[in-house]
Amino acid sequence: MSSLPVDPVTAAPTPLAAVRSGVPEHGAPPKYFQVKQKIDAVLDDLGPGATLPTEREFAERFGVSRMTVRQAIRELRLEGRVQRSGRSTVAGLPKLVQPLTLASYTEGVRLQGRRPGRELVVFEQLAADPALAAGLRIETGAPVFHLERLLLADDERVGLESTYLSAARFPALTDEFDPTTSLYAYLRGSGVTLADADERIETVLASPREVQLIGTSPALPMLLLNRVTRDRQGQPVECVRSLYRGDRFSFTAHLTGGEG
Repeated sequence: MSSLPVDPVTAAPTPLAAVRSGVPEHGAPPKYFQVKQKIDAVLDDLGPGATLPTEREFAERFGVSRMTVRQAIRELRLEGRVQRSGRSTVAGLPKLVQPLTLASYTEGVRLQGRRPGRELVVFEQLAADPALAAGLRIETGAPVFHLERLLLADDERVGLESTYLSAARFPALTDEFDPTTSLYAYLRGSGVTLADADERIETVLASPREVQLIGTSPALPMLLLNRVTRDRQGQPVECVRSLYRGDRFSFTAHLTGGEG
């Protein structure tokens, strides 16, 4: 007999029914949440891209108002379960699962059978501010290359990435590197071996500029990753700020046991 899931704080067993139904500790779940669960069950029977019934049809089927249905669908859209296609709502594609490793975005997307791509936004040289200089361990004001690119999966815009590298260390970057290709492949070809990185993940809302570039909703939660990557000598190679659509991405990491 399988055991019940355990509350991570109290270590007490959590009833499966409560976990699955979303019932709060006191009272019944809101009506829109019940409708959301029912629509979610409908989505399980539909393939990606399949057109959903209209709000009116769902309202009649579940005996609720169209406003209640609209709220349920709005939450499902933020979660990436559904998306707009013209005037219709369709079942969303499965999320891209990106491993938290030193593999590049290109490699991670390709492993999932999707076609990765990048679209250049900015490729410029600028002076390092104090925070960037500290990250790259260079002098404040030293020249750095800033490479900003849109991240694509099967031509769909799914994120925005800004990479900063020391211009003194990579003086030929603008001449040798094709910004539509993998930067990590270029670095390996230049004799740089990436050894380790520190990465911070948080949720944010995109700025108006980022919303326009990615083509997403300003209300959509985004996943922000800030990374400093180092070589075998412990010298920082890059500082990266990556912004991913929360409805299109999830991240995985392999964890090992340690001393408690």
